[in-house]
Amino acid sequence: MTYLLDISVLVALLIEEHEHFEKATVWAEGKQMAVCPLTELGFLRVAIAAYNSTPEKARQALQEFLKNDKPQFVPADISALAGEPFPSFRKSTDWYIANLAAAHKMQWATLDKGAEHPAAISI
Repeated sequence: MTYLLDISVLVALLIEEHEHFEKATVWAEGKQMAVCPLTELGFLRVAIAAYNSTPEKARQALQEFLKNDKPQFVPADISALAGEPFPSFRKSTDWYIANLAAAHKMQWATLDKGAEHPAAISI
């Protein structure tokens, strides 16, 4: 099984100061992971804003992850209207990523314990 990473999981994997760094690292061991443009952009935004990183350091962390872990790249190739409708405006991006995972026969790996999307797996 391949797991399309949620922004929160990607942040937890790449930011050692993240409260779920160890949990995410242990979970990811031996897993086939995937990223998409939204998870990459989300990681850069959160790393810079919430963890006081610079754009250069955030980009370097992402580049190293892509080089070392070799996650599959999934293009954002479905319509925002495809798949399960999002339950609230706050979940629109999450549901898009989950629908993208489902469209590519993957699971959406998230830290959100309340994610009720059929493709969701809470780590």
